[in-house]
Amino acid sequence: MKTHKDMDVWNKAVDFAEYIYLITRQYPREEVYGLVSQMRRAAVSISANISEGAARRTRKEFIQFLYIARASASELDTLLEISRRTDMIEVEPIENARQQNIILTKMLTALIKRLTLSSDH
Repeated sequence: MKTHKDMDVWNKAVDFAEYIYLITRQYPREEVYGLVSQMRRAAVSISANISEGAARRTRKEFIQFLYIARASASELDTLLEISRRTDMIEVEPIENARQQNIILTKMLTALIKRLTLSSDH
């Protein structure tokens, strides 16, 4: 039986959360309870919502959780932009995170679309 762990999008989301944890270690200490905490929660929320949605009983519920995961990715995009504008860390890790987030968001959008189209039939 397949689970969320078999899904490429979930694995990408877990890898992305791991990367966010890695780069936020470089943030100033005073941001641990501010931007760092918010970024980590948003990053973890993406994979957590994918797995929770996959465990739901209906496709409609799964799609709703994928939308929530995508919203967390959008939140994280904003937090990365604030990090860039305030020079929290070097630009390269932030840009790398933004590119990973774009890919992940596209994967979520494609899955939502595929599930929505298949439920219409």
